[in-house]
Amino acid sequence: MTTVSIVWGTGTGPTSTASYDTALAAANVHNYNLVTVSSVLPAAAQIDVCGDAPPLGAMGNRLTVVQSRTTRQPGADAPAVAGLGWARTADGPGIFYEAGGSDPDRVAEEITVGLEHGRALRSERRWEAAAEPRIVSEPPAADVYVTAVVLGVYGRSRPMF
Repeated sequence: MTTVSIVWGTGTGPTSTASYDTALAAANVHNYNLVTVSSVLPAAAQIDVCGDAPPLGAMGNRLTVVQSRTTRQPGADAPAVAGLGWARTADGPGIFYEAGGSDPDRVAEEITVGLEHGRALRSERRWEAAAEPRIVSEPPAADVYVTAVVLGVYGRSRPMF
């Protein structure tokens, strides 16, 4: 059975990309080439809400993820908020929904609405209750970029070549 690890982090940096890299480091996925996929959860996947990823392979490998990411520039008046929610069917497969913004309550609501819509699109299946979404926030800063990320990491990394 393959594990999808739910990981998250926040970070700051002198550029948007630097703050993103710092947030990825907090989630322990900064040493991989992230490949973002659409938000479908395979039936055989086990979900592990772990915060930061265990070692998943060699630096530079490709790592498949579903990702929510928000970055705010220096002097912003609101935090960077990222969230990820998921729901599964009674027989195993499911969906993720990612949202980001500046208000944790609005991000949570967007995730709830998105999951409801996704389940309605797949109405031929019987759905279990959605899991509590993981939402993280990084307060704004006067002189640096701030980023929040939440990722669903599919299994281990694989070589690029």
